[in-house]
Parts: sequence; C-alpha cells; structure tokens
Amino acid sequence: MSRLLLNCDIGESFGAWTMGLDAEVMPFIDCANIACGFHAGDPSIMRKTVALALQHGVQIGAHPAYQDLAGFGRRSMAYAPQELQDLLHYQIGALDGICRAQGGRVSYVKPHGAMYNDMMAKPAQLRAVIQAVAAYDASLPLMLMATRDNRAAQALGDEYGVTLWFEAFADRAYDNAGHLVSRQLPGAVHHDAQVILQQALTIARGQTLVASDGSPLLLQANTLCVHGDNASSVAAVQRIRQALTPQ
Repeated sequence: MSRLLLNCDIGESFGAWTMGLDAEVMPFIDCANIACGFHAGDPSIMRKTVALALQHGVQIGAHPAYQDLAGFGRRSMAYAPQELQDLLHYQIGALDGICRAQGGRVSYVKPHGAMYNDMMAKPAQLRAVIQAVAAYDASLPLMLMATRDNRAAQALGDEYGVTLWFEAFADRAYDNAGHLVSRQLPGAVHHDAQVILQQALTIARGQTLVASDGSPLLLQANTLCVHGDNASSVAAVQRIRQALTPQ
C-alpha cells in the first residue's frame, strides 16, 4: 500500500461565520489546504488555522482561488495568464507571511474550486499556474488532480522544475477520463462512510476504481483529499487514517 498524504480544505470560515470542523479533523491529516481570503477565510481565520496546523505538525498549503467570496470560488472567471499569476502570488504571499510570523512556512500550493478545475481542463491555464509557483518558489509542490493520464501535466511540471503532487478523492465519483463527475449529477458525491473508506483503500493499494460508465480506472496519486465539514466526514477521515497507518 502506498503512503498517501491525507489533505483537507480548511480555514474556510469568515468573520463570525463558521464553516467546517477544523479542530476536529486536523489531528488526522497530513496537509492543510488553507483558504487565502479570496473564496473564504480572512486574516484572523488564516492566523488561527496556521496555529492549529503548526500545533499538530501538519504541512501548510496555500489554497488560492478566484476572487469570488459570494460564489465560494466555484464559478469560472476569465483572467489573462499574468492576472492569474498575480492572484496566486498575492494569496500565497499573504498566507506565507502569516506562517512566517508564527515560525512556519507555506510548503505547497493547491488551487481551489473553479481555478483548480479550469487548470485541469485548459493546458494554457495549467502552464500559468505552474509558472506562478515556479516564480514564487520552485521548491513548492503543486497539488493537482490525478487523472487517467498524468503525462502532459507531468511534462509541464518538469519544464519549470516544479514538483507535482497528484491528488485523488475518496468521496467523489469519476468519469472514464479520470475527471470528477459534476456535483450537479446524481451519485457524484459519496456519502456512505464504508464506500468512502473502500475507495480510499482501493487508491492506496494501486487498484482500479469503477468509472461512471462502468470502465476500470487506475489513478496514480500521491495524496488523498478528505473532507471535515461535518461529524460524519470527520469520522470517515479518522477511519481512513487508521486504515492507512501501518500497524
């Protein structure tokens, strides 16, 4: 069984509004994708979430997004490549500054929502994102979606000297290309804890999943995304952590 890093989108509260069970899920994950203020989070939430991650020895990742608080960063927006890089540098730098003030550093980057999906669908946008990471700090890995064929993305990462961490999802259905089934379609999100655990173990063992059309799908991943926004999902993360930890 491969050693999959468990990552979780976190720090997505805003002001007096609370989202997610950050304190409950943090002990079970390896990597915290911390919102940088454009889709969720604010300076105080970022500070508190960084402190929580450092307390538990969890790697801190910048989770930048399109500038879309009202849409939670899930709406595609048109940016020129340089504008996109400016958005990334602004957000990575903000979180990195908050980390440095507490004795930590940002250690990887994972774009959020529509930015993440768009870069997987548009090679020019993925190039712009990789360029932005390389310009900020080429030692920072970029987290992106594992698909049926990772070779084109890997070639771009190699071109700019950026390490890529390919990500799979325990609680999402996949199409035959290895892309996530749209949340608007039935069955796109798994809710049964046993199904989620079994999918996590299947990916970790290097075994094939069943795509939405019934075809076999092999995902070669470095990291597994889990969610901690309710008590059931936190329980699922705990079970995945236990199952993936060598006895």
